[in-house]
Amino acid sequence: MAKNKKSFILYADQKGVFEQLPDEYAGKLIKHIFQYVNDENPISEDLIINIAFEPIKQCLKRDLQRWEEYIDKQKLNGSKGGRPLKPKETQETQAFLEKPKKPDSVSVSDSVNVNVKDSSNVKKETTRFTKPTQDQIREYMLEQRMNDESERFYNYYEAVGWKVGRNPMKNWKAAVITWKKNQQPIQTINNNYRVL
Repeated sequence: MAKNKKSFILYADQKGVFEQLPDEYAGKLIKHIFQYVNDENPISEDLIINIAFEPIKQCLKRDLQRWEEYIDKQKLNGSKGGRPLKPKETQETQAFLEKPKKPDSVSVSDSVNVNVKDSSNVKKETTRFTKPTQDQIREYMLEQRMNDESERFYNYYEAVGWKVGRNPMKNWKAAVITWKKNQQPIQTINNNYRVL
């Protein structure tokens, strides 16, 4: 074995060799392995020990060769100085801004103002809800192949202040579609189940 190597590997698949041997031979084999890895150059005249030891010996040699290659690679890397250190950033190497950038400001109302770098204001008008007439509602309901409930629809939303729940209505056509879904008759089957 190599100098300064304090361990070796016995593989789990080598267990079969030890199980096939009687306990006396298994003990002799393990002693023979330890003598070999400690460079005592054991010599056995027992044919069974020599046959059982040969495949284990070949594995130990392959592992030793891999270990020596790893050590050589580490020595080479060490001679190059190892991993280079990360450069330390100091106050002198960090970027310095002459004029700090001002944050973009956004104000929200009926229009949106956005200040861009070139200081020009871009305004985007938001669309406001306009209350439909009863005739507009009737036309849209007929387009959607609904019964004309425009008067009921108009009166209901007029009473609640054109709100959907607590929120102001944004799109009355979407409210008509929801109205249509809610007004579909409920069918009963066998008086046990209700189908919408």
